Amino acid sequence: TGVHPPSCPEYRAMDPVITLIVAVSLMVGLSAGFIMHRSDFCVTAAFRDLFLFRDAFLLRQMLLLVVISMALFESGRLVGLIEQPPFPLLGAPSLANLAGGFVFGIGMVLAGGCVVGSLYKLGAGSVAGGVALLGMLAGSAAYAEFHPQWAAFARSTVLVRDAITVPQWLGVSPAALLLPLAAAGALWLAREFRAGHMVRPAFARGHLPPWRAAVLLALLGFMSYALVGMPMGITTSYAKIGGWIESLVAPGHVAGLVYFSLQPLDYTPPLAGRPIRGGPGPTLDAIAAIQFPLIAGIVVGAFVSARRVGEWRPVWRLPPRQLVSALAGGVLLGLAARMAAGCNIWHLWGGLPILALQSLLFTAGLLPGAWVGARLLARFVIR
Repeated sequence: TGVHPPSCPEYRAMDPVITLIVAVSLMVGLSAGFIMHRSDFCVTAAFRDLFLFRDAFLLRQMLLLVVISMALFESGRLVGLIEQPPFPLLGAPSLANLAGGFVFGIGMVLAGGCVVGSLYKLGAGSVAGGVALLGMLAGSAAYAEFHPQWAAFARSTVLVRDAITVPQWLGVSPAALLLPLAAAGALWLAREFRAGHMVRPAFARGHLPPWRAAVLLALLGFMSYALVGMPMGITTSYAKIGGWIESLVAPGHVAGLVYFSLQPLDYTPPLAGRPIRGGPGPTLDAIAAIQFPLIAGIVVGAFVSARRVGEWRPVWRLPPRQLVSALAGGVLLGLAARMAAGCNIWHLWGGLPILALQSLLFTAGLLPGAWVGARLLARFVIR
């Protein structure tokens, strides 16, 4: 399963496709890390600031990214650049997505960054980002302990069984719903630009305005969708790494966990003639080929950006409350990303633009979760 051994003829036949996937993911990761650091484009801050400071500036940038992605994804489908809508790993919506989104919202605020934000902050020298990442690895591995029970809950609370997206549920063409919705969003955002709500003065060296970052990140997501077959996502690899670390001390236990034997990814990438497979188990498979280069690229891209502007200065001595919060938030993020069948980047930047029902439920849970996280942060961490 997964990537075949080098001695296998089938692997050699797929090697150019795997190479292309690795190259595209690495390029997307390097670019995303650089862009997010230069703009400080933080998904966590978009929701946290709304509840802590009643400031929706960054949330408007997030909406800009979603609207552009919606137009790009659907236009790409109409002209044949995107051949597999909806993309792999999306499934039937259930209350598990809502509950996972709620826990995720709490975790990302406490961690000080989401699954991608913590990566680019780590690359820029944030020790708290590294602590949060360790928590995510632990939380992702811990999820495997109760996966059978959670999977049963997800199956028993499925809300729509024969549709993955809203257009499928309503029985309408995606273009009839997505393009008018994207146009309405564009008109509203144009009004926000004219009112001066999308731009703020900045004097930091090399600063990239968040609205430009949103446009560039949407283009990167489209590139990933068109060339890899799915938008950006990384948290299954957190489970792979966490499971591998756990297998160093308890290999028999890890081998006996059902979750690590799953192979949920089974799809034919663009430009390929046969499917590739992968799962959360600690093996080198298709998921590793897609997500490992993306993770490494985000960290390295942010590191390069920070070095170029002279901002790479790790601060090791941090308040204990901040480190505990980052670790606890990271654990919740790792758990929640598995509970919700994806992280905020997967659902907000990938699923929401195609109106995936899972992603809509995740977002519905994320908002109150971020509110709870903001209250906890203000009460116990930054008091």
